[in-house]
Amino acid sequence: MPEPTKKDESQPEVWSLGDGQAPEDLDKQIENPPLSTLLIEKPQSGSISVGGDITFIAKVEAKDLLRKPTVKWFKGKWMDLASKTGKHLQLKESFDRITKVHTFEMHIIKAKENYAGNYRCEVTYKDKFDSCSFDLEVKDVPEASQSIDIRSALRLPPRRPDTLALLCGAREPKQEEVPEVDYEKIAFMYGITDLRGLLRRLKKTKKEEKKSEAFAKKLEPAYQVDKGGKIRLIVDLADPTVELKWYKNGQEIRPAPKYIFEHKGTQRIMVINNCQLNDDAAYSVVAGDEKSTTELFVKVLPVNIVKELEAVKTTVNERIELECEVSEEGAQVKWMKNGVEVPTGVRSRYRVKAEGTKHWLIIDDAMKEDTGTYSIMATGGTSESHVQVDLKPLKILQDLQDMKILLGKPLKLHCEILPINVPGRWYRNGQLIQPNDRISILHRAKTHKMEIESSVLHDAGDYTFVPEGYSQSLSAKVHIIDPPRVHLEALNAPDNTVTIVAGNKLRLEVPISGEPAPRVVWMKGERVILETGNRVRAETFTDHTSLTIDVAEREDTGNYKIVLQNEAGEDTASVKVKVVDIPDAPGSPLVPEVGGDWCSMTWDPPHYDGGSPILGYFIERKKKQSSRWMRLNFDLCKETTFEPKKMIEGVPYEVRIFAVNAIGVSKPSEPSKPFIPLAVTSEPTMLVVDDVTDTTVTMKWRPPDTIGAAGLDGYRVEYCIEGSETALPEYIYLPTADEWIVANKELTEKTRYTITGLTMEDKILVRVKAINAAGESPPRTTQHSILVKEVIEPPKIRIPRHLKQTYIRKVGEVVNLVVPFVGKPRPKVNWLKDGEAIEPSQVSIRNSDCDSIIFIRKAERKHSGKYKLTVQVEKHMDTALLDIQIVDLPGPPQCVRIEEVWGVNVALDWTPPKDSGNAPITGYTIQKADKKTMEWYTCLEHYHRTCITISELVVGNEYFFRVFSENMVGLSESATTTKDIAVIMKEGLQLKSPEYIDYDFTEAPKFTQPLVNICAIAGYNTTLNCSVRANPRPKVIWMKNKIIIVDDPRYRMFSNQGVCSLEIRKPSPFDGGMYTCKAINDLGEAQVDCKLEVKGQSVLQTVKLGYSFTFEIAYVPCSLCFNTPCKICND
Repeated sequence: MPEPTKKDESQPEVWSLGDGQAPEDLDKQIENPPLSTLLIEKPQSGSISVGGDITFIAKVEAKDLLRKPTVKWFKGKWMDLASKTGKHLQLKESFDRITKVHTFEMHIIKAKENYAGNYRCEVTYKDKFDSCSFDLEVKDVPEASQSIDIRSALRLPPRRPDTLALLCGAREPKQEEVPEVDYEKIAFMYGITDLRGLLRRLKKTKKEEKKSEAFAKKLEPAYQVDKGGKIRLIVDLADPTVELKWYKNGQEIRPAPKYIFEHKGTQRIMVINNCQLNDDAAYSVVAGDEKSTTELFVKVLPVNIVKELEAVKTTVNERIELECEVSEEGAQVKWMKNGVEVPTGVRSRYRVKAEGTKHWLIIDDAMKEDTGTYSIMATGGTSESHVQVDLKPLKILQDLQDMKILLGKPLKLHCEILPINVPGRWYRNGQLIQPNDRISILHRAKTHKMEIESSVLHDAGDYTFVPEGYSQSLSAKVHIIDPPRVHLEALNAPDNTVTIVAGNKLRLEVPISGEPAPRVVWMKGERVILETGNRVRAETFTDHTSLTIDVAEREDTGNYKIVLQNEAGEDTASVKVKVVDIPDAPGSPLVPEVGGDWCSMTWDPPHYDGGSPILGYFIERKKKQSSRWMRLNFDLCKETTFEPKKMIEGVPYEVRIFAVNAIGVSKPSEPSKPFIPLAVTSEPTMLVVDDVTDTTVTMKWRPPDTIGAAGLDGYRVEYCIEGSETALPEYIYLPTADEWIVANKELTEKTRYTITGLTMEDKILVRVKAINAAGESPPRTTQHSILVKEVIEPPKIRIPRHLKQTYIRKVGEVVNLVVPFVGKPRPKVNWLKDGEAIEPSQVSIRNSDCDSIIFIRKAERKHSGKYKLTVQVEKHMDTALLDIQIVDLPGPPQCVRIEEVWGVNVALDWTPPKDSGNAPITGYTIQKADKKTMEWYTCLEHYHRTCITISELVVGNEYFFRVFSENMVGLSESATTTKDIAVIMKEGLQLKSPEYIDYDFTEAPKFTQPLVNICAIAGYNTTLNCSVRANPRPKVIWMKNKIIIVDDPRYRMFSNQGVCSLEIRKPSPFDGGMYTCKAINDLGEAQVDCKLEVKGQSVLQTVKLGYSFTFEIAYVPCSLCFNTPCKICND
């Protein structure tokens, strides 16, 4: 592999950053996209010196690639260098269309020491990957080798290299005559556009300062000024009388308009106006025997591009002019093509022209090779443009036409193009066609022809005519066609019918022919069979087509149609497939009749006989709880009915059917519904009439004596109307089965039923049947007919016990009274209140056949009274009286007076309230209030009399009194207060209030009970306790090893009435240490300490006591107390 090469610094190059093609390849089309990811050339490790350039190259072969591969450059393990491109790192890629190779380059410019390390190149394309690692070594350069003699390149006099060499860190070499060099070219080559950086470096250099006798301040080491600007060189003299002389490159400077000398005190100033490049020199000033020197640098402003180059597209032999305008007249520029300087010599095809600030690059006779990217470079920038030179356009007068030719017919292709006499080549499917005995190729002027005498299948394909020198081509498609045909005779099947047993695999292969290859469609009815089918699929090959059925099913039976189509015609054929199989399962059997040990069953034949006639059936039965089926017939049953016998009564059975044909036995049918061989019950007993009305008859009876294993589902009640009343007495009416009417549509489980919808005065007979799973029992019929006519029953009110006394309710409560009664027919109900009719708006009344309800939603006192209920059936009547009392709170007592006051006693008197609340007054409540506070206190409750003496009053106070009245509802809403005040006085006594001094209860925290050292067992909760006294209440802080305990779930802190507790949940040896409790308030703080030692769990002893439980005692100091003597030590 070639090693990385260092680029010549004097040869600038155009780089493409990131992904993309080189400029010269932008206009080219990729004929063969890339396809492989293998690196045919990998980047190799290399080493350079600091400041040098190096290029790493990777190449990828693109013969089989469809598109450009993706290349990434990494430094180290993860750093992607695509984002680091700039002046020190550039990425370039190009493609060689001849060798079909992609070239990827990484160019490192002016390398630094930190650029050293491991690098990696990764190439990816779709699912392929390749990578290569390489190393870069950056070596330090000795100081002597790092000096760059810029001064000699800038045409400076011999003294200038002193300062510039100092700026570059090199020793002062001996100076020789420097030849004239182009300043702009050197500055452009070294990238110097601003000398401020050099000046800063110069200021930082260490200088040995010597005491000067002539200069108080010397010149600066260097000065910088823009071209055309003004500069002042200043020195400060120690002795103003000393004669001063200025020199430029060793020649004395005389006063002139360009050089102006100024004196300001001890300062001597030289002003240089309109600085030009010739003023860039070494200046010195001499005062006596001493000398001060400096360097003046004239900065030339960079030349910028004002007008950019424009892209040009033209044809061969045309004139090309590229025009650009810069910011300064006479500026030096460089023309480049694809990164290479354009030759402008006498024999060159390129001419360069400049007028003022405008510059031209002229190509008089353009050629195809002149296509590329052209650029102009100035010190202030670069401008690029693309030049495209194409051939003269090709004009197609007549294009090639697509053709369809029958096999064996001649084939003729021709086209016409301009310009004339342009040779070309014919291709078929990308291969060059050479003339022979069968193929002839002709070219006359603008016409090109190709003829084939007799076409064969090999002649079909894509034909292309390519004019020489042009990328454009003419193409046409030629099809050789042959009509399709199906060859069914190869099947050797009678009547084209194929028979197969269900479950087997069927594959039919039918030969076909035709050109182009015909499109084959298999169809069954209207459904098309696809090649992507799972079980049934059609496949087409070059010379035959096939139908495959992996597992044949009965649905596959039918006619299959083959349709062939191509451009030459169409052909069809049909194949019949017959699939034979076992029959379907018969229908689920039905059991219409069940006996004590037999049943009758029937079923439907299977829907599908499997393509073969049904020969008969097998019948099986089993007990419902069993899983074992037993066959009942060993000879085929030809019919669809059967009668199993010898079954156990009361045991549920199921039966199922198998159908049999010539192929085999079908799957079993669904089992029948479970049935039980059962017998009907005996007839019901003791059928009697329970009640008769004008339209109903109620019957009741007893269950049958014998019910049997089938149980009893319910009863059905039937009746019939007896015949004419004129029948003879000895006539016994026997109704037919059609005359009996079912009274209950659904079975009733009760032994009592009411027949409704009857006509009064009719005579009916009633019978009852017991029903179970086996059917109906024999009926039980009434011996005599029943007359439909209600019997009168006198009414009777049944007053509830709680309504036989006064019914009391409070105002606002709900009154809901239900009074039941009996009587037939339905009694008439009437209510009266105090002998008057009840207002429906005040009281709601609802009556039914058996009760009457009186309802008051919100009771009021006016609802009180005596309510009379009257119940009447025809001439029979019954009454009841209800006493309802609505009570309310009483009113306040009347006229509360203070009768007498003596000592500490007061006598009160009052009269009962006017309104008792419709209830007797049960007592009074007396309260007193001091005039100062007017807070009422109860003196006595439930007091029954209307006078009282209040004693034990406080001397010197004045009192008011009030009285509440009370009944069964409660106290009155308001009270009656005394108008006068009772003054409790005692003459001769004067009360002097002593003066008290408030006691200061504030106190700094003080622990009254300190913490004590404790030894705890690991895994058992322990608590630290202490007590503190302080006012105001202190803030309590717990600390462990001087660290405050905050929001730790293992600790719980409590503080109650000065007792402070710290609970440690399930401590471990880690929780041992010094614990501190600290109390703080505004007056001070206090703290107590203790030591907690946590020991591991000791071996536990089990001591058996006289009870049926045990104590587990650890080896810790403790005491035990037993209520009964210990059986171990008798203590």
